[in-house]
Amino acid sequence: MDRQPATQGTPALDPVVEERITRSMNFEEGDRVPIWDYIDNPFALAHFAPGETDLLAANVKVYHGLGIDLCRGFGQSYEAARDGECEADEQGVVRRVISGQTCWSVRKAFNSIAELEAYAPPAPPEKETLRGNWAPHIRSVQAAFAPYTMYVPGHGCGFHSAYDTMGLQLFSYAVYDAPAAVERLIEAHNAPGTLIAQIAAEEKLCPLFFIGDDIAYKQRLMFAPEFLRRTFVRALRSMCEPLRNAGIKVIFHSDGDVTGILDDMLEAGISGLNPIEPMAGMDIGRLKRRYGRELILVGNVDCSQVLPLGSVEDVIEATKECLRQAAPGGGHFIGSSSEITPSTPLRNVLAFYDACRRYGKYPIRV
Repeated sequence: MDRQPATQGTPALDPVVEERITRSMNFEEGDRVPIWDYIDNPFALAHFAPGETDLLAANVKVYHGLGIDLCRGFGQSYEAARDGECEADEQGVVRRVISGQTCWSVRKAFNSIAELEAYAPPAPPEKETLRGNWAPHIRSVQAAFAPYTMYVPGHGCGFHSAYDTMGLQLFSYAVYDAPAAVERLIEAHNAPGTLIAQIAAEEKLCPLFFIGDDIAYKQRLMFAPEFLRRTFVRALRSMCEPLRNAGIKVIFHSDGDVTGILDDMLEAGISGLNPIEPMAGMDIGRLKRRYGRELILVGNVDCSQVLPLGSVEDVIEATKECLRQAAPGGGHFIGSSSEITPSTPLRNVLAFYDACRRYGKYPIRV
């Protein structure tokens, strides 16, 4: 794949940040390891943006204050619960704004397998309508985060939203009792995401794209690999193809241990993996040795125990260990193993990003 500049089609980034990101995503060492994260923390908000009433503007101050080079959005757990509000058209196609991302899905609550089998998927949203709504929104958020933070657009591939329509228990029964209906449902949920991927490729909004669908628990996949290859991987490939053809690298996110199907996801077109959750058994050093220049490693510093509950010294040591294992040679965006949660104390938030900047300088000497 040809080397892509980090700001192709995006609002101008600071040249130092642009070079840092571009070199790392192309498996080269820049001035330091880029920092990628998702902040959902009221203490950081109060520290960096006291009195700011605009949530986007407040988070921009947080991300810039912490030196975060890339992000996919921000959490809203500390705000009134408007995150999750949505609107649906007469066909059941849902538009929802989630943490700054405008997403589309096909919403239908199923209470039985009979209801699922009777489901007739609606037509997907019109591509040009999506383009007119989604692309300007992404550009406006990118402009807000520029010049010091690259805002990476994204969308789910429809697998997670499909099983959300009925809950995991009923969905798991349906996998065996109504497999054709399950596949039809996943295809319907995948259609908006595939259109979004096509638009992102055509508009050249960013050299990176984020796809998030949870497919794993700690230590294992949520479903049999054979089923995931038949359904999830197919949906993932349909989104990756236009992006990869446009030279855009896909960062895929799932909590849990996804190693049982990682080779299939690489073949489908992903270029990076997030959040590489250590408590789930994801070993970033082993991934670095196994995949080398095939896979951008994103995240990994534990956000469930170390960042919220550890001492400052624990946080610094975990950061240094992550850098030791993954940073040499580039291809690493350091960050938390999912997000900076509301339970993380400010002292640990500040210590974490200070350690990322201090010890993430090339050549790595920790």
